Amino acid sequence: MRKTLNILSTSFRMAMDELRKNRLRSFLSLFGITIGIFCIVAVLATVNSLDSTVHEELKAMGTNTVFVQKWPWGGGADYPWWKYLSRPTPKYEELRFIKERADYAAHAAIFFNGQTNLEYGDFALTNVNWYGVTEEFNLIQNVDVGYGRFILPSEFQYGTPVAVMGYTTAEKLFDDPPTAVGKTIEIKGHKVLIVGVIRKQGNSLIGGWDFDNVVVIPYQFCTSFANVHNQDMAILVRGKEGIPLDEVKGQLRGVMRAVRRLSPKQDDNFALNDVTSGTSELNSIFGGMTLGGFAITILSFIVGIFGVANIMFVTVRERTPMIGLKKAIGAKRRTILLEFLLESAFLCVLGGVIGLILVFLLTFLLSSVVHFTVSISFGLFLGSVLFCIFTGMLAGIIPASIAARMDPVKAIRS
Repeated sequence: MRKTLNILSTSFRMAMDELRKNRLRSFLSLFGITIGIFCIVAVLATVNSLDSTVHEELKAMGTNTVFVQKWPWGGGADYPWWKYLSRPTPKYEELRFIKERADYAAHAAIFFNGQTNLEYGDFALTNVNWYGVTEEFNLIQNVDVGYGRFILPSEFQYGTPVAVMGYTTAEKLFDDPPTAVGKTIEIKGHKVLIVGVIRKQGNSLIGGWDFDNVVVIPYQFCTSFANVHNQDMAILVRGKEGIPLDEVKGQLRGVMRAVRRLSPKQDDNFALNDVTSGTSELNSIFGGMTLGGFAITILSFIVGIFGVANIMFVTVRERTPMIGLKKAIGAKRRTILLEFLLESAFLCVLGGVIGLILVFLLTFLLSSVVHFTVSISFGLFLGSVLFCIFTGMLAGIIPASIAARMDPVKAIRS
């Protein structure tokens, strides 16, 4: 044990001496390792943080929730919009049939959105988003009301002019959001009582529910001033726990086809969308980012390996007399081999540590700019250090072998 510690301390000291004596050469040689670690750790940390944030947002939208709509989700130049243009929009009556016939559905609700102006006294907010929803919407999306309360079942039933306001909207209209509760605003000439304010949610990466900049109102009330046949109308259905989403969608398809009296030969004239349908595209994007990071890393590590190997070849040549003296007084071949391998590994770890420091600085800057937290996991940190050790030993194996096989007499004379 003492001998091993002595070899470790000697190798570390020699690595530090090498860096002090040849700073420029060492810096240029370690640059590849630094860039390699920086690229792969930065890419993996960003991708992992993005992936975690996106999946949390998808979970918040409802991974077991089906959106019955006119238009299937998608887009791009190849989107066949003309095929869906003549489809009917979901109706309130269809919601009733789903509740009665879909045994796999735990909750179902109408969702209908638009924009309007909000007036309070002499002040007005223009183009504010509103969500017209039915009673079970809160059971599906779990709206987090921070002040006041959510809309009551009786208020949904009778279309009472009440609203739950988003935090940012309340802040713009009343300065202090909690004070919005109990105030009366005007929407399209209707007096509307604010009964609650939603807790601040923050920005979304995937454009999901924007509960910060919205007014949530009963569906029956919004029919008094809005066209309920709007193409953005949807029926949200949350499946029961333990039932696979595909089975929930299969039953919903049967119910909707029966309600709309479609024959077996007719295609569906509705879309059953869910948030998991977009995960494959996200995974391919994240996979491409990771692959690009690995490509840059491999090139950087090739440069780094040659750079560290070059340092070690020069080091072996400079220390040839010392190596001969060590062997002459009894140093074994494996001791010499281990000393140079560890020295090479220490050099690579140092380059990797510099790269990690740069990544930590980058994550700190990114977290203050982007709308999600970029962090480095302990596993990623440990994996980077171990990879640096492996790279160092790989770069130093040939120079270390040359040093270990030297003839002590010839080495001393050189």
